[in-house]
Amino acid sequence: MYLHTLLQKLFMNRIKEVLQEKGIKQTWLAEKLGKSFNIVNDYCNNRRQPTLEVINQISLILGVDNKDLIVSNKSVK
Repeated sequence: MYLHTLLQKLFMNRIKEVLQEKGIKQTWLAEKLGKSFNIVNDYCNNRRQPTLEVINQISLILGVDNKDLIVSNKSVK
């Protein structure tokens, strides 16, 4: 099993929550990442999980730690 697929099953992201906490729009983040709004929206709604590289980019852009952007699926249930 690929690492990315395994991570998708084990973790959800908190990108939407962190953006809301900081008062930042998804369109702004999409522009900073060089990705479409639809991709960032999918990340924010956990329909798609970003790679670890993208998580790192987002954390740098938002000025947060990587672990602030992810949560275990076990704690979500």
